[in-house]
Amino acid sequence: MYVVVAGETVLETALAPGGPARRPEDLAQAVRELEAGRPPGRRWVWADTREAYPLLLAAGVRVSRCHDLALTEGLLLACEGRFGEPRSARAAHARLHGLPVPDEQPSMPGTLFAPEPLDAEAVAEVLADQLRRIDALPEPGRFRLLVAAESAGALIAAEMGHDGMPWRRDIHDELLTELLGPRPVHGMRPAKLQALADEVSAAFGHPVNPDSVQQLVKAFKTAGVALKTTRSWELKQVDHPAVAPLLAYKELARLHSFHGWVWADQWVRDGRFRPEYVVGGVVSGRWATSGGGALQIAKSMRRAVVADDGWALVVADAAQLEPRVLAAMAGDVGLARAAGEIDLYSALARSFGGERGNAKIAMLSAMYGGTSGDASKLLAVMRQRFPKAYQFVEDAAKAGEDGRLVRSWLGRTSPPPSERWKELVSGPEGSRAARDRGRFTRNFVVQATAAEWALALMAVLRGLLPAPSRLVFFQHDEVIVHCPLDQAEQVIAAVSAAAAEASRLLFGPTPVRFPMEAVAVSCYADAK
Repeated sequence: MYVVVAGETVLETALAPGGPARRPEDLAQAVRELEAGRPPGRRWVWADTREAYPLLLAAGVRVSRCHDLALTEGLLLACEGRFGEPRSARAAHARLHGLPVPDEQPSMPGTLFAPEPLDAEAVAEVLADQLRRIDALPEPGRFRLLVAAESAGALIAAEMGHDGMPWRRDIHDELLTELLGPRPVHGMRPAKLQALADEVSAAFGHPVNPDSVQQLVKAFKTAGVALKTTRSWELKQVDHPAVAPLLAYKELARLHSFHGWVWADQWVRDGRFRPEYVVGGVVSGRWATSGGGALQIAKSMRRAVVADDGWALVVADAAQLEPRVLAAMAGDVGLARAAGEIDLYSALARSFGGERGNAKIAMLSAMYGGTSGDASKLLAVMRQRFPKAYQFVEDAAKAGEDGRLVRSWLGRTSPPPSERWKELVSGPEGSRAARDRGRFTRNFVVQATAAEWALALMAVLRGLLPAPSRLVFFQHDEVIVHCPLDQAEQVIAAVSAAAAEASRLLFGPTPVRFPMEAVAVSCYADAK
């Protein structure tokens, strides 16, 4: 880990796996002193936040800002039309010097096979090259904001994994027992799952494993029902006595798999749920997880998320974020006027002279390319009333259909079309392949910009939170802060201020409102 103290000059290697042999407490103290004396606007620079920052957090040290070389390299490569090339700092350094570029390998610090860390000079070279490439972009200011937000996200992800979200194992066990039955012996199904499995078999008249797609498809075919898949939406269209217990089984089996006892044993420690977030894990910039499933917490499990005694959970989510992002990007006065209200869809309905549900369908169809049902008719209204917004996503769709790249508001770039797509688009299925990619790029420009707004929100909020309040959860457009009860109102105000600042940072003065509805509760389930 390195600290930039004057322009692009790297002062000191403060901490790096395999670096100078120093006691952990000495390293922590060195970073703490450097952080305390850090001039405003300067930031730490390291090869990969996922490797460096957890070591500092374990030593009780937090930093204000950073520049993540790996994340930045990934953004730049995509922008340069080189999506998917190795993005590590080591790969970037090799490209600079015309050396063989190493494949992306999971790091194994502390093992015999761990690669030697880049020295300060090499890191400084990669940093200088990245800054040069950013300055050469058509809109470097926006891209710098993207890099800053992405790097801040890396800090936040590491901190949330370190701090964890309050999680009551006793309540969790009660919920599982209530829904599934007592914890089974390893390798066995919980009692209620087994009972449903028996019902499925009884409905077919012979043993069928409800976890086996092949057995289910065969059993339904024998019963005169042809299925392409065993997904719930397809099963719901089938009239057969096995369907009801099978749907119930699938729902409970998913709960058992994703948030069951084994899951809790692995991911809940010391009263905290500690997932592993992956910043930019989705091509649109949305986060993913490499473990713990933090982005898929079942509503039934939210009762286990309980604040500590004397503390509260401030739960906040953005209302109808993506349509508001489209209004701001397109500069559509009519849509911006509607987006100035709390309930965007109700405002749209008034402008349509129709119902809220129809307005929602029209907006989502415009963003996601839907054409089923009344979508086409409603899209015509959308085109007439909000021509700039409609044309904005239409242009993105046309670019995708033509095989071109599209970019988010700050410059995150979509992946190029695959070789398989190029083959399909020149064949008999060409029009369908083109439309499919057009739907992807239409959605990309909106979803990626919404992800940028959420990153900016968190970065600003992190700096506004009073100690010891902490961000403990993030999911697309929702955040949770764990704070002392007497700080709850201050945190709610900080959330509103962060939303306003994120909007200003991305879009400047805009009539579009980005309201964050925040509430202080003792249990996550009470926020909905």
